[in-house]
Amino acid sequence: MVVQRKIGIVGVGGRMGQMLVRVVAETEGCVLAAASEAPGSQHLGADPGVLAGVGESGVVITDDATALFGSVEAVIDFTTPDATAAHAGLAADAGCAIIAGTTGMEATHCAALDAAAAKVPVVWASNMSSGVNLLFAITEQVARALDPDFDIEIVEMHNKHKVDSPSGTALSLGEAAARGRGVDLDTEGVFSREGITGERARGNIGFASLRGGDVVGEHSVVFAASGERIELTHRATDRGIFARGAVRAANWTSGKPPGLYSMTDVLGLDVG
Repeated sequence: MVVQRKIGIVGVGGRMGQMLVRVVAETEGCVLAAASEAPGSQHLGADPGVLAGVGESGVVITDDATALFGSVEAVIDFTTPDATAAHAGLAADAGCAIIAGTTGMEATHCAALDAAAAKVPVVWASNMSSGVNLLFAITEQVARALDPDFDIEIVEMHNKHKVDSPSGTALSLGEAAARGRGVDLDTEGVFSREGITGERARGNIGFASLRGGDVVGEHSVVFAASGERIELTHRATDRGIFARGAVRAANWTSGKPPGLYSMTDVLGLDVG
């Protein structure tokens, strides 16, 4: 008999939550065992499988997140920073792995993930796509190979509904470039330009954010020097890539010791 890893999904009524339900349903080695939504959600009491269009799952959507964490082996969270921080504490208390794909995380939210990682496996990534995580690795390697005469600019575009800027993925790309350069992004990052800004400082890592339409996600890292330019680009056209990465991470945590992991760990990428 094949043992299936019991997966829980919080925020199951949203676009990503429903995509996660579909991916879990089609992935061998795991099963949807619990699902939750915020109190007052119109989806409470519904079957998440029916909601996602994959048929009855036998699961009922609840607003009891504590019970959810206590009944599964891994929980996938694409909610909000405050909710993810709270869920990290529930995961630690329940001894349950948590996979967080939430963006817009600040220091206090990350601290909650760090605390949970002392007790359970925690996978956090600003982007769960295999392709984007390969881009992180390549960006770090290229930044390490090139001298600071190559200006680094990160350009991202998302749909008009995205609320945070720059995107979490863009920030992670900036961090990868900074690691490759051996500098601190907090010091070298330039997140906005307006008016008479003066000449670009050598070594800065710049960001530009575009919003419009239904763009799923596009990210480019530009290395520009006198006489030449290198551009690394990833374009997402299907949100399913994020869900597939998250479910892969949930299965990967089986048997792993407590710790804070990234998709680099899940994918076995060597960024050295």
